[in-house]
Amino acid sequence: MDGTATDSSTPPTANAMRRALRRARDGVALDVTEAAVLLQARGDDLLDLCTSAARVRDAGLEAAGRPGVITYSKSVFIPLTRLCRDKCHYCTFATVPGKLRREGHGMFMSPDEVLEVARRGAELGCKEALITLGDKPEDRWPEAREWLDAHGYDDTIAYVRAMSIRILEETGLLPHLNPGVLGWTDFQRLKPVSASMGMMLETTATRLWSEPGGPHFGSPDKEPAVRLRVLEDAGRSSVPFTSGLLIGIGETYQERAESLFALRRVSRAYHGVQELILQNFRAKPDTAMRGMPDAELDELVATVAVARHLMGPAACLQAPPNLVDGEYERLIAAGIDDWGGVSPLTPDHVNPERPWPQIERLAERSAAAGFELRERLAVYPEYVRRGEPWLDPRVLPHVRALADPATGLADPDAVVRGLPWQEPEDLPESYGRTDLHASIDTEGRTGDRRADFEDVYGDWEVLREQVLAKGAPERLAGDLREALAVAADDPTRLTDDQALALFHADGPALDALCRIADDVRRDAVGEDVTYCVTRNINFTNVCYTGCRFCAFAQRRTDADAYTLSLEQVADRAAQAWEVGATEVCMQGGIHPDLPGTAYFDIARAVKERVPGIHVHAFSPMEVVNGATRTGLSIRDWLQRAKESGLDSIPGTAAEILDDEVRWVLTKGKLPAATWVEVVTTAHELGLRSSSTMMYGHVDTPAHWLGHLRLLAGIQQRTGGFTEFVTLPFIHTNAPVYLAGIARPGPTARDNRAVVAMARLLLHPHIPNIQTSWVKLGAEGAAEMLRSGANDLGGTLMEETISRMAGSAYGSYKSVRDLQAIAEAAGRPHRQRTTTYGEVPAERRAAALASDGHLPALLPVVD
Repeated sequence: MDGTATDSSTPPTANAMRRALRRARDGVALDVTEAAVLLQARGDDLLDLCTSAARVRDAGLEAAGRPGVITYSKSVFIPLTRLCRDKCHYCTFATVPGKLRREGHGMFMSPDEVLEVARRGAELGCKEALITLGDKPEDRWPEAREWLDAHGYDDTIAYVRAMSIRILEETGLLPHLNPGVLGWTDFQRLKPVSASMGMMLETTATRLWSEPGGPHFGSPDKEPAVRLRVLEDAGRSSVPFTSGLLIGIGETYQERAESLFALRRVSRAYHGVQELILQNFRAKPDTAMRGMPDAELDELVATVAVARHLMGPAACLQAPPNLVDGEYERLIAAGIDDWGGVSPLTPDHVNPERPWPQIERLAERSAAAGFELRERLAVYPEYVRRGEPWLDPRVLPHVRALADPATGLADPDAVVRGLPWQEPEDLPESYGRTDLHASIDTEGRTGDRRADFEDVYGDWEVLREQVLAKGAPERLAGDLREALAVAADDPTRLTDDQALALFHADGPALDALCRIADDVRRDAVGEDVTYCVTRNINFTNVCYTGCRFCAFAQRRTDADAYTLSLEQVADRAAQAWEVGATEVCMQGGIHPDLPGTAYFDIARAVKERVPGIHVHAFSPMEVVNGATRTGLSIRDWLQRAKESGLDSIPGTAAEILDDEVRWVLTKGKLPAATWVEVVTTAHELGLRSSSTMMYGHVDTPAHWLGHLRLLAGIQQRTGGFTEFVTLPFIHTNAPVYLAGIARPGPTARDNRAVVAMARLLLHPHIPNIQTSWVKLGAEGAAEMLRSGANDLGGTLMEETISRMAGSAYGSYKSVRDLQAIAEAAGRPHRQRTTTYGEVPAERRAAALASDGHLPALLPVVD
């Protein structure tokens, strides 16, 4: 391999270069082929390319309010551990336990060692603690696992989190975390303790990872698909994220261009890539690639210039100044606007043979090129000014203490000192539109969308392109008659092709499908239509997760925002008990000020006030939020919740359990695998759950089939689902519909087909199929009872989520209302408990005695 990019094709023709340069000068969007051509610009062509790239950069700095400014971060480098499970062929950072012992080092830096570096950095005016470490060392090295166990940490991420908190509290430096490949849950754990995070993409050339002899061969965390998923999870989690390329490791110009386009796609989709580092390969002794030539400076300059054209004026581009042998002016001319972290104290532990330039020298050379050197923080100014959701409220005070409020850059007069970092101890005080559960039916919502509609959900145009690229679902021409015969004989024998054909059934075939499903329902659970006397309590609608289907979530400052106090939650549970309820169903938004223990407090408050009521609460998303905020595992958090009074959990937050669909529907919600982990863990602990599917948006019958098959498989393993709830998508005020991406909910045909197929595909594992009167109305619910459903859900007493989305069917049904729906379907009815047991006579009598008078008994709680 060669340090210069290699292509099997011939160099670009002069015409191709002239055309690409002209398009770059004119600001026309470049494609991958043109970018690959421009990466090969040299001599006068390279000067031409850099001139147009610099104009793009200058326009961006002008728009950002810092014309003529180039930035850097004054930092300390903290190599928390040099153990790594990967084997990159150019790396001298990673080492082995024996070498660490011989040099007198531990497997990890000790807390005292970490804090000593951070304190000295603070004394020198540093504001960033760059924490770098190898990927998941405990997976490869027993010594790393032993060290973590001996010091009380479940994994390396737990130690990173703990040390980040101590750095914030004891030194005031802002942690910028580079722990390698992270999962979605890892981001939730680390975001509250860091200002920003990062991981180099390096390249998307899979062959450099998969083929023997490649620089990343044998390194599981260097698979390009894995690293791109990390960048997307960072964007979904609203984490200001640093990434970039390592050039000259054997990639071709085409592959380098494809890597830049991959970074641009992620940046456009989530707006979370705060900077790109363009780093040139420098060969190191004692590595497998020691004989490989360094990437030439022209290679780096061309890559910077092409990156500037592709990423646009708002992008922040960095080139490490210690790797370019003093050629600072050429990089500035190519379009960079940042020098990265520069330390007056610690070496670059990844490139220890390349010392940092002195900051004064960097300022002089920048000035010679016409730029003023200004200090920034670990997190870039745009995110400092935006605040939430990009900066967690627990770390935001630490950032603001060091930031110039006018520019978002570092405040040169700021005193770097530790500040308390702590979880809130209690629920936020009650505030806002706490009567929304009632006034939503009389006054409605204030507006059809949030004021930050264009920004908070990511890039709508990218989403439109993503959905359009998938195309419409194919209608399968399967043999409906044969599929119907199999369904009638034994629905467990339905193949996927037969099931998909049935999902598309219409007309007489659909009628036949629904009759078969109704027959299966009759054999499985009998004729009774069941219902539960329950009250929904949505304790807050403040949420910054960014679900694109959700019209319920509000910012703190939005007119419709509210949060209930513990006392108000308990009051509403007590009111429900007085009118015959056996259950309260409690869910809320992911409020950034909500402590992870608040869920325990809510369950405990309800149980103390109403010991006999069943607490059905906290979606899998809330469970993960609680677990990451408290530092507990999902299992330990659920066990604590159970001990606090939790009886079962709703299987909401499922939407469609296929990440292809989930990442269109939501920016930051938990992945499908994490949802599965939460519900299966709950079942193992004896906490049963419902299961749900929200359909009719950007999904297809193939997604419905996969979702139902997955639920059936979970139920066969755990037996923990009490029912399956069909949730038709309410489109009216849903952001993803208002943006023109989702369709306007399911059709009447879709609803019948989904209920019927749920009955058949979940048989005999999940016997109870519930329909939603809130979303379908009384007539629609009765039709679903004739199509395979056997349950009507609950009286609800209040329902805010669907009503905020635009549901027109109210938020309360009396017992007699629900009984009337069953009678309209020609069926008897029976009140049930949450777990489908018999309801005590006293509860039945209380519910009937108050029926029809419920609103008067439930005053608005102030």
